[in-house]
This record gives sequence, C-alpha cells and structure tokens, in this order.
Amino acid sequence: MKRLEGQGEAPADLKGGALALGNFDGVHKGHQAVIGAAIARARAIGGPALVATFDPHPSRHFRPDTPPFALTTLDQKLRHFESLGVDGAVVIPFDAALAGLTADEFAAQWLAGRLGIRHVVTGEDFTFGKGRSGDAATLAALGRQHGFTAEALTPVTASDETVSSTRIRAALADGDMAEATRLLTRPFAIEGEVIHGDKRGRTIGVPTANVELGGYVRPRYGVYAVRVHLPGGAIANGVANLGVRPMFDPPKELLETWILDWSGDLYGRRIEVELVQWLRPELKLDGLEALKAQIAMDAEAARKALR
Repeated sequence: MKRLEGQGEAPADLKGGALALGNFDGVHKGHQAVIGAAIARARAIGGPALVATFDPHPSRHFRPDTPPFALTTLDQKLRHFESLGVDGAVVIPFDAALAGLTADEFAAQWLAGRLGIRHVVTGEDFTFGKGRSGDAATLAALGRQHGFTAEALTPVTASDETVSSTRIRAALADGDMAEATRLLTRPFAIEGEVIHGDKRGRTIGVPTANVELGGYVRPRYGVYAVRVHLPGGAIANGVANLGVRPMFDPPKELLETWILDWSGDLYGRRIEVELVQWLRPELKLDGLEALKAQIAMDAEAARKALR
C-alpha cells in the first residue's frame, strides 16, 4: 500500500480508481463496510482502491481543548487500511486552509484534482466543506460536475444499533471490552513508546512496561488482561493497570503492563497493548505486601481470561 501525506498530487498509478472518504477513527465495522465498497468498485472498474482520512481529526482542529477521544493513532489507522487490501492511503491535512474550502472547492481540488478519482464512497452521514455545508447529496451532485460518481452507504448495525465510534467509546468507558471488540472487530489497542517509570515494580518482582495514554480515549480505569505486540512481531500475554495508581504519589495517568513469562529491555521501543478484558477497578491497598498478593491474583485472572 502506498501512503500519500500532505498536499501533493497522487501518482498516475493511483488515479482513476475508487475512494473511501471519511475520518475512520477506529476503522470499525461500519468503516470497513465503506472501505470494502470502495475496493469492490475499484476492482469492477479496473482502477486502484484508495482510502482518504483527515489528520488531525476535524474535531481536534475546531475544538483543541476537547478531552482525548481517539480510538486509533494515525499509524494504527494506516496499518488497518493496509490490512483491508487498499492500494493507497491518503492523509489529508486538516488545517485552516482545508476548513475554509467550500464543498465545491474540496471536490474540485482534492477529489477530481489531486486524487483524480472516478468514484467515491462515504457513509450517509458524511459532511464536508466550509461550515459542513456539503453532505452525501451534495457530493453526488458535485461528482456529476467534476467527473466522478458518489455512493453513500447506510449505517452498519449491530444488535439493532448503529455501529459508531461514539458507541465504541461508551463501551470502553464502561469497561465492556467484549462489546468494543465486537464493534471494532478486534480488541482496542494502545500503542506507544515504553518510558522510564519510578521502577517500583522491579522491587516487588513485577517489572512493567509503561506507556503514556496520549490522545487516546480513556477506557475505564482498572486492571486488564492484555495481549502485547512486541518489537519484532512476537505477541505475549500480560496484565496491565490503566489509571492513576492510587497507592502512589503523585498520581500519574499511565498504562503499566506486566508482560507475563517474558523478560527483556523495552525502554525507547514501541509496543501495542490490546485490552482484552477488564478485570477489576483500581484499588488503594494496605502496603506493598497486599499489592504483591493482589498482583498475583490479577496475573492468574489474566491468564485465565486469555486462555
């Protein structure tokens, strides 16, 4: 999969195809349907299959003080696109200049111009252009002017409710990892660089790989059974605390993962931690011995959940 980032024009071999267009935060079941429709159309017309997303998310541009809400980083999103089989991924910079384009200007400059598409697929709730003035019907009308066709998919449902990023965030806030996994089609995962902590875990035989939460939505605080994708491709089981560590001062929001049956140095390396099952809330225990005993029980509960 080729990656195109910035204001440049797509190369000739990525023009003349079908495009899936949207924010695609999470690349969940509904997003996958939009991307799948674009791939099918591209194959039918003998052109490349593209997916385009915006970075940063438009909500972050217009409301920079909004609390963290992301389900994926840009790198994760691009990897998910690639796994779905598209030929190219386009990252459109969402800045003041883009926000100021009218719907017609966006269609002319980006869709017909830089990307040279013949067909575009969106969700039926997609909006674009200055002041969100354009919708799916607008896009279809503009396509007739600029030489492409447009298709808007009805929402994908699960349990008679629309699959949406908002619904997934609500499941994560409740600690309902099974529901989040069902809607995403994979476990929610936090990726980041392993940083140095206070190393208290080492003193009790529980070394942890610590990752900051960054722009991710905050799942329910607590202890999780997790799977860890390590540098080099190996996958290991683990137990992780996500929260502010109520036993220690000062409080610091972290994802602290004890990788079970594994040893090595991960400082400065990137790992991805899948939150498979919420096990319990954070607790303020009576001293380190009580903490050690609780961690042992958590590790056993994690092993059982991950079998």
